[in-house]
Amino acid sequence: MKIQFIGAAQTVTGSMHLIQANGVTFLLDCGLYQGKRKIAFELNRNFDLFNPKDIDFVILSHAHIDHSGNLPTLMKKGFSGKIYSTFATKDLAQIMLLDSAHIQEKDVMYVNKKRAKQGKNLFEPLYQIKDAENVLKQFVGIDYHDEYEVAQGITFTFFNAGHILGSALTFLKIQENGRIVNLGFTGDLGRPNMPIIRDPEKMPDVDYLISESTYGGKTHGKFEENELKLINIINKAYSKKSKVIIPAFSVERTQDIIVTLHKLFDENKTYKIPIYVDSPLSVNATKIFREHPECFDTETAKYLVENEDPFGFSQINYITSVEESKELNNIQGPIIIISSSGMCEAGRILHHLANNVEDANNIILFIGYQAINTLGRKMKDGTEIIKIFGEEHPLNAEIIELDAFSAHADAEELINYLNQFDKERLIEIYLVHGELERQNIFKEELLKNKFNKISIPKRGDIVEI
Repeated sequence: MKIQFIGAAQTVTGSMHLIQANGVTFLLDCGLYQGKRKIAFELNRNFDLFNPKDIDFVILSHAHIDHSGNLPTLMKKGFSGKIYSTFATKDLAQIMLLDSAHIQEKDVMYVNKKRAKQGKNLFEPLYQIKDAENVLKQFVGIDYHDEYEVAQGITFTFFNAGHILGSALTFLKIQENGRIVNLGFTGDLGRPNMPIIRDPEKMPDVDYLISESTYGGKTHGKFEENELKLINIINKAYSKKSKVIIPAFSVERTQDIIVTLHKLFDENKTYKIPIYVDSPLSVNATKIFREHPECFDTETAKYLVENEDPFGFSQINYITSVEESKELNNIQGPIIIISSSGMCEAGRILHHLANNVEDANNIILFIGYQAINTLGRKMKDGTEIIKIFGEEHPLNAEIIELDAFSAHADAEELINYLNQFDKERLIEIYLVHGELERQNIFKEELLKNKFNKISIPKRGDIVEI
């Protein structure tokens, strides 16, 4: 049995791990790499470490694009097997992959207009809507807690990861050469006591674990403190008549912030100002949330039982058309605009940033992780000039981060989760989905907690079990 670490190795993007066992080859996740454009271009288009035709199936942890977004390219390059996910992930992937293809087509079209005028070579989208439609036919929905035999001697079971709707921890039982190996994959591990989604579940004990480490070495603020900070931001926006621009992942972060704002407005804890959700994907994702109450925590389920709708209260304006999106440029503050993508790499958020970052009166509010080399990370790190669609804009708007909205467990929460495992049985932990500096800090914390062996694989590393 071999494991090769291909994506999200010493970085927080492009999740992809290749497993070879019992004569089959499969992937855990197949995500888009997001970061420096040239590097992303090469990594996403070229599967240089394996042949997609050799992949028998894919097990998908959740629908976020950095975990699912390169499935259409995998199919284009020859993959013809099944893609296993939870039912909620399957439903979300249907809209997210189509949206990803649509964004790529539109963004390339926008950039190519300028390149054509400059006499430069034109770009092609990574994949098109027809490719996303075709790969969706390969999805197979699996319930949480159902053991599924995916190949001879190989079974897997999904447990709720508490990260986004449908997110799963994957527990693999692999029989090979007269022995059984239990392998775990966290995907992205969520946080306890967050709005909407159930808390992460404990998977059975494992011999080897592939664990995310996004916030290794860092602790989030408490969610209750986050609400107080959000109240202050809204009050400031009200008094200054500011536009608050929130780059948010269309799945989970958008719904989390909506539910939180609903609660604050409903309890009269702050001024009620107009909210615009400018993302067709967010609108469709919110509809899918309503269809999967099995993923909700007790509080959100109670809302639904009482016939209240935390996703569509009167202060929300859901924007779908391009014309309505453009009209937001002419609306004066105070208003809140929530738009995707969460790392400011594509989509309508780029247009809102281009129209608002130069005004020092406005606020850019980050509520999710910003991977290194993304536009969101550059803004958060204090760059003075940002480039959007090839044009430079001075960054004068105020930058604020609320990390307690993060859907990723922090260092303390990760350790608390991992401490549930039988440490005598757990031979080795492989840290993925994290930046190396934080991973090294987290590794030392795990060793202090008496875990046996911690490895931080780099891209292309192969381990033999």
